[in-house]
Amino acid sequence: MLCDASILELLEVPDDFVVYCDASNQGFGCVLMQRNKVIAYTSRQLKIHEKNYTTHYLELGAVVFALKMWRHYLYGTKSVIYTDHKSLQHIFDQKELNICQRRWIELFSDYDCEIRYHPGKANVVTDALSRKERAKPRRVRKMSMTIHSSIKAKILEAQSEAFKNASTPTEMLKG
Repeated sequence: MLCDASILELLEVPDDFVVYCDASNQGFGCVLMQRNKVIAYTSRQLKIHEKNYTTHYLELGAVVFALKMWRHYLYGTKSVIYTDHKSLQHIFDQKELNICQRRWIELFSDYDCEIRYHPGKANVVTDALSRKERAKPRRVRKMSMTIHSSIKAKILEAQSEAFKNASTPTEMLKG
């Protein structure tokens, strides 16, 4: 439903982008928009080590995930990133950052973006995407099958039969 052609829009190249991000204990969810129309959705489940992250780290991780995922859209354009974690608005003003946060902040320097707060209740789509669980793949047994086709032999037989029954060109000319 979300990827239906009536939902997704083509992007307008010179326009600015809006990105909505959310993180949960299960994963990240992001929506890329332009002129209030959805361009793309993305989400992923958390990796095992990310499940130990604090809420602040997870929300920042969702923003970084969106920037990396849509780099080809966002690089060189102005964008506004909305998150439901209020403290991220002030991440650039913080004086004490650990190494991971510094690396992520350095990634932001490649983009012309601004982080703004957007209440979680209004962030419905990204909230749903961040909580979406992936179906576990079923076991598949190895199976091999050899197909012996007799179609080639049938075609050759039909051609030779047609050749035997066909009139020669001189008989066809006589009428």
